[in-house]
Amino acid sequence: MFSPLIKELIESLRCLPGVGPKSAQKMALYLLEREHQGADRLASALRNALDKVGRCSSCRTLTEESECSICRDEERDATRLCIVETPADVIAIESAGTFDGRYFVLLGHLSPIDGIGPEELGLEHLEKMVEYNQVEEAIIATNSTVEGEATCHYIAEKLKSKNINVSRIAHGVPMGGELEYVDGNTLALALEGRKKL
Repeated sequence: MFSPLIKELIESLRCLPGVGPKSAQKMALYLLEREHQGADRLASALRNALDKVGRCSSCRTLTEESECSICRDEERDATRLCIVETPADVIAIESAGTFDGRYFVLLGHLSPIDGIGPEELGLEHLEKMVEYNQVEEAIIATNSTVEGEATCHYIAEKLKSKNINVSRIAHGVPMGGELEYVDGNTLALALEGRKKL
């Protein structure tokens, strides 16, 4: 039905999260029919980013520099470290505007089935970073999934042996949420993570 180049474009677009065959087809045809200039800009920006964006040598988030702006910022508290799964998690926490420490990006979570162990998460690098920066508090902000919880417990055990205060971000009822619509696991975590008033 489609020529080889159009098929290749459609298949390439399917690598994006949440993009199925129909969405990929719609995007490809839109770019080819109506948005040549936008497609050109997209292709150029993608090529440029692939060539120039790498990992921060300290925290491992995405950056064009050898060290990201957060790690270079001397105003940040290097004794407080927030451990997250992805660069998107760094952005989410930064947008809240309440954390003034530094980060370490795991680039995933422990998953023996997928062959992801401590080495793949850079936990050796994390331990060196903790020692070098004389970290006093590590806040583990992995996702609230089975793998995220396993990763959290593994890292917590590693860091507790270094006499560091280790905490886990709270999980619970969202602001504006009504209790009757919140699932049981979230309510259980909210009750477990309650704090005294």
